[in-house]
Amino acid sequence: MANIAMLLVCLFAGMGLRVSGRMPDNAHAGLNGFIIHLALPGLILDHLHGVTLTSDMIGPVAMPWLMFVISIAAFCVLSRVLRMPPATTGGLILTAGLANTSFVGLPMIEAFYGPGGLSTGIMIDQLGSYLVLGTLGVIVACVCSQANASPRAMVVKIVTFPPLIAVVLTLATATMTYPDWFATVARRLGETVAPLALVSVGLQLRLNQADALRLPLGAGLGFKLILAPLALTIIYVQVLHQGGETTRITLFESAMGPMIGGSVVAIQYGLNPLLVTLMVGCGIVMSFVTLPIWWLILGSI
Repeated sequence: MANIAMLLVCLFAGMGLRVSGRMPDNAHAGLNGFIIHLALPGLILDHLHGVTLTSDMIGPVAMPWLMFVISIAAFCVLSRVLRMPPATTGGLILTAGLANTSFVGLPMIEAFYGPGGLSTGIMIDQLGSYLVLGTLGVIVACVCSQANASPRAMVVKIVTFPPLIAVVLTLATATMTYPDWFATVARRLGETVAPLALVSVGLQLRLNQADALRLPLGAGLGFKLILAPLALTIIYVQVLHQGGETTRITLFESAMGPMIGGSVVAIQYGLNPLLVTLMVGCGIVMSFVTLPIWWLILGSI
């Protein structure tokens, strides 16, 4: 559980640095810039390279894609009902629609299902979560942050986004072997995503302002921790008649707190940073309570 301890330490360290005044008010901007341009591309290059999809992994890998599409539909409807601005809608989609399937998900799988379940979790993370973020996630971020921009401007933003470039490069070089130095650099850069992102979230986290965002925050957390895994359980179990250990792990991954990488992209594009940081900070902590409940529920399928 060292990964989870590291996440909590970095989150509270960021909060402590902000309160103590030891970091400038805009320190998070520098951290986010490093993550977007170097760390997240490195993580994608390291995680996705050489991964192949077999037929028995289609179900697990499809889960993050299904969840993200469901989140787009749900929050677009909610946006109309509550008249939310595009930035708030996009921030909710990128946090509630993407699960933390690696830094929280993998340790949780090992704790609840044993080391044998890690292969399923890794496939979900590599061919699901990060691929969704680098494609659909980037599109949502661009559209919601530039509602009045021309289609050409949005296309330029999308195709020049570093994580998306990393996805394309990784897929294009899938059959190639990286030089040792390149693989090491990509891995080392990727390892900085979680700690730096959580410090950045902590630097921006304003729990005393949560009341002003009570409605969208409650909707986002309720969707991410309860409604999304419930909808996917119905789809996989009742509609597709799936069962067994692989399905349980897949649905367990869907119940994880918000994805850290998704929050960094949302903040970089100005998608209601305060709401996004609250979603990540509160969602990860709350998931430690909801995940054991989901483990018990999924044990019966």
